[in-house]
This record gives sequence, structure tokens and C-alpha cells, in this order.
Amino acid sequence: MQRGHLARFAVVSLLVLSGCTLPGSPDGFDTDREFGYVDGYAHDDAFEFDDDDALTERQLEAVKYRSMARIEVIRELKFEHDVTLEVITRAEYRSQRGEPRSASPFVNEVWRGAFIVDGETDVNQAMNTLYGSSVQGYYTNDRIVIITENPDEIRIDRNTVVHELVHALQDQHFGLERRGQSIDGQRAEIGLTEGEANYVPRLYEQRCGESWQCLAEHERPPATNLGGTPFNAGLFLSIYTPYSEGTPFVDHLRDRGGWAAVDGAYGDRPASTSQLIHPERYPDDRPVDVAVADRSNDDWEPFTRGGDPRTETVGEATLFASLWTNNVVDRWLTEGATELSPYNYSHPATDGWAGDTIQVYHDADDENRTGHVWKLAWESDDDAEEFADAYRTLLENRGATPVESQDDVYRIGSGEEFTGTYRVTVDGNLVEIVGAPTVADLEAIHGSETASTTLERPITAPTPATTVSGSVVAARP
Repeated sequence: MQRGHLARFAVVSLLVLSGCTLPGSPDGFDTDREFGYVDGYAHDDAFEFDDDDALTERQLEAVKYRSMARIEVIRELKFEHDVTLEVITRAEYRSQRGEPRSASPFVNEVWRGAFIVDGETDVNQAMNTLYGSSVQGYYTNDRIVIITENPDEIRIDRNTVVHELVHALQDQHFGLERRGQSIDGQRAEIGLTEGEANYVPRLYEQRCGESWQCLAEHERPPATNLGGTPFNAGLFLSIYTPYSEGTPFVDHLRDRGGWAAVDGAYGDRPASTSQLIHPERYPDDRPVDVAVADRSNDDWEPFTRGGDPRTETVGEATLFASLWTNNVVDRWLTEGATELSPYNYSHPATDGWAGDTIQVYHDADDENRTGHVWKLAWESDDDAEEFADAYRTLLENRGATPVESQDDVYRIGSGEEFTGTYRVTVDGNLVEIVGAPTVADLEAIHGSETASTTLERPITAPTPATTVSGSVVAARP
């Protein structure tokens, strides 16, 4: 199956000046004004200038305020105050980001255990490669930054400007703090904010040429190939989940209860990517909390945080990404996609996900020698068996072979990307996967006694954190 098409990114396309920053007034806007009128500009204003040449700062300011006015009409919310708008080159963006710190052994093992980032690759470096090449713009702290490829002939997609202005509107009304503590929880919350920020530009676009005069769109040339670095399709699919699945999720909410239902979701944010992929499961079908009993011997220790074992939840979307990138899902990503979502993340092997927990261990004498215990809960026994079969296929696709005299144990030989041993067992609606360097380490990390696993509805305390919202480019199929 061909996978390389994911590495082709669209680039931005509205012409502006390089390095300009439009000042945003700290004063608030008049909240008694009508929708669609911002700082002297109206939603139905028509400009004489076009984007055949670079826009002046004043022209760009006019585009910004007119866009804000139009967003108000569509979203039925008013901007409370101004935001700054800055344009930088991608080289400047990469320079600002700098080189990432190395990921911890815990984080690297989580993504290795998910068969998405191999044990020889640092996860933070892989993330930086994707973000450095695919981000079109971002919003943070009343500041929008638009990223362009060419400092001499800069083109910015008007949808990117609208997308980031929607983030500013969200921040002013609801806040952008993330409460999710796991990969899955954070992807779910971002799905609401990014879903809306993708959805509003679609409604905006529908009025262009009919109700509104809009600047012309330019043909989008393909971007460069990530600086020659191999493209990690599985990691991209995990990261891109909020952008692909969040948009139909917001559309579902609006169909169900208008913009009031979308507003309400900010007070009760989606709890899992399962709710994004299957929006009918929101808000009642929340993930279960899967507890992992520590059955390691003295040679191995769990990574801890605050004195307790540190865990992670991968979630349905990243599970799908893992199966797809490892050739278990035998279909194109666009098969079953919709106008609102470029990819289809739903698959029988992952649709029954109810919850998961991965607990990472390290050798007592070497923190970089790691293994994991991964428990996954499913809606039914059949769902558990179906995923376990899919996971065994993944192992086979990676060159794993059964270990003689060891039930349910598989080995991937040395020199391979995901070398190690893996034990896969099913108990009712639970699947348990143990990963370790050797067969002996499997038992040392997690003895094969009957597990004392419990399932209960989670009780979580919100932990606000500062966030940066960015636009990620959809890959072209």
C-alpha cells in the first residue's frame, strides 16, 4: 500500500508584506455594537485593492478587521478586544522554536510501544520535524503569527487568518486552557477548538462571491519534503486528529443545538478522541479508567510522578494511526472521508475502544532500558479479540515470530526498528500487552499471574495550562 502521499503538504497563499506587525489596541471594543462591525470596518465592505501585489500594512489591517467582522456574523459572538497580527518566514519560525530537548525515556517508550516512533528516534525531534514544516500560523496571548515560505513574495491563505482569528475569539469568550492530562485527552480537547477554527472558515468561504467580496485565492504549490527527514505518517495522523475529526464534531454539535451547543461544549469538553470520531458518543460515553497492577520484580521499576507510577492514555485515534501506518488497516485514509474531514479514522479494530493505560518501566540499573505494560478496555469481548488480532498482525508485519514454549509471546529480531519481545493476552473485554527487551524481561516487568485490573469511571481534577493554538496543514491524498 502506498503511504508516501501524506508527506505532501499544502502551503499558504494570500500576498502580504514580510516582517510586519499590526498593533492591536489594548482597549476593548464596544460590546453594544451590532454584529459585523469592528473598529470602523463592516462585514460587507468591498476593497478596491486586490492581492496581485503585496499588501501595505494599512491594507492588511483592513483585511484583518473585515475578517473579524465577518466572523462575528457567522459565529454570533463579538470580539471583546483587538489582537496583533504578525507575519514571519518559516526560517524565522524554526529559529524561534529552536532545537527541542530530548524526550524522556518514558515518552520515547510510549510512542515505541504504540509502534509509531521507533526506539532509535527521539520523539521530540520527530514532533519538531512535523510542526516545523506544517504549521501555517498560530495564536497565543492576543497575538496571531502567520508563517510564510518566501520572504520576497509572501502568500498567506485567507483561511489561515480566519482560523487564527477564531482562536482569538475562543480565547476571549471561553479560554484555551487544556485540562487533559494524556495524549488522548489533549487531542480530544484540541478537537473542539481546532474543529471550530476549521469549521468557521468553511462557512466564511461559502459567502465569498455571493454576499461578500473576498481576496482571490492562489494556487497552492507543494511544500518541501520536511528537510529530507523521513516522514512519520503515524505521528502525523495522531497529531492531525483534532483538525480532521474536530470539524465534523463541531458540525454535529451545531446541527444538534445550534451555536449554543458549541458554546456549551467549552464547559464540558470532549474527553476522548473516540468522542471526536463518533460524535454521537458525546457527552455521555466517557472513557473508563484502566488501572495497571505493578507486578515487576526488583530488577525493574515503574517511572513515577509525585510518588505514583506515571501512566499515559493513547486513545482510539492514535491506535488507528498505529494500525494504519503499520499496514494493518488495508484501505486508503480518504476512503469513507467526508467534505468536512479529509481522513477516516474509524475502523472495526479500534471502534470499540473504551479506555487504555500504558505504564512504562525501566531497568533498575539503566533508565534508558525500558519496557511497558499496556492494558486496553473494550466495549465487548468481541471488540477485544478483534483488536488483539489486529495487533498480532501488526507484529507479524514488523517481522515478529512466535517464541517457542511461550504462549502469546512474539519476538522482533535485533537490528529491526522495534526490536524486542511482546506478550499479548485477552481476558474478556481486556487486552494486555507487555513489551520488553527480552523474554526474561517480560516476566520481570509484569509477572504472568492473574491481573488485578479494575475499571471505573474516572474522576479528574482540572489542571489549567497555557496553550498555543496553531493551524496545521492538511496533507493531500
